[in-house]
Amino acid sequence: MGLPLASYLRRSTLAIFTLTVLLAFAGAAYQTLATWAAARRNPELGQLFDIGGRRLKLHCVGEGTPTTILESGLGDFLNEWKSVQPAIAAFTRVCSYDRAGYGESDPGPSPRTSAQIADELRALLQKAGETPPYLLVGHSFGGYAVRVFNGKYPADVTGIVLVDATQEDQYELLPKAWLALGDSMLHRYRSQARWSPILINLGITRLRLTLQGVDAGHLLLRPNYLKARASELEAIRTSAEQARAAGTIGAKPLVVITAGKNSDTGLRNSLTQQELDAFENTWVYDLQLRLTALSTRGKRILVADSGHDIPSERPDVVVSAVREIYELAVH
Repeated sequence: MGLPLASYLRRSTLAIFTLTVLLAFAGAAYQTLATWAAARRNPELGQLFDIGGRRLKLHCVGEGTPTTILESGLGDFLNEWKSVQPAIAAFTRVCSYDRAGYGESDPGPSPRTSAQIADELRALLQKAGETPPYLLVGHSFGGYAVRVFNGKYPADVTGIVLVDATQEDQYELLPKAWLALGDSMLHRYRSQARWSPILINLGITRLRLTLQGVDAGHLLLRPNYLKARASELEAIRTSAEQARAAGTIGAKPLVVITAGKNSDTGLRNSLTQQELDAFENTWVYDLQLRLTALSTRGKRILVADSGHDIPSERPDVVVSAVREIYELAVH
């Protein structure tokens, strides 16, 4: 005689629940072990410093002054500068770091504005014993942070290099289709910050990427990173206004490096050719020149054969710009 229906359902529910719990434990164990193994294979350089209840990762090499400080773009870790930092270290000291929530750095308070980032960077440099003057290099979104840093602590800064950096008027001047693309990215980042941690912690995201042949490493698949990246993008217009309020940099040497080749597939797939042309003309011949005008000694370098990721595509141009300002500082 078969089991009563109610008893069968209870046993089936218990079996499904038990299997689900076992799979969750297995997935979490897989995520933990795979992350540990990835960190062993490719350890992130640098040292963690406590800046008051939270730690940030800082990687410094070389000797000399001024010390060059490398500020990464939105979503990028300190290893963004792996092709730049060793070359700069050949003639002066140079530091890269992970902002709060990025890489192995602890999360920081929100909103993640450029003013908050600048204050944390200064606290990190002080804690690590890295003394000014600093030569600041900011890529993309990092351009806001270095300008805000200079506005807050002008005596600490001897010069600035902006690498295809964002400019605060872009939200009014660039095509509306570009703004819509940014809104879509923000929606995606928010969604990932909200839901992906569950999939990450259960090992599901890592397994899916592994089956696709993608090595996610140990830095991307971190809930803190997804939250920090989303918060930076949420607050980016506040950061833009903070950069505006920081004002000009007077007669300090400034080099603005501009990408001359648009290699962003997202832009190309989302904008018409007319919109794409308008974007490129406004970015290259208006916004980037506004950045150059921040200093009475501003200089612009147009890199015709590089896209936005200049630190990886043309690291030599970044190194040359840093060396130029370094030579002015030491002579």
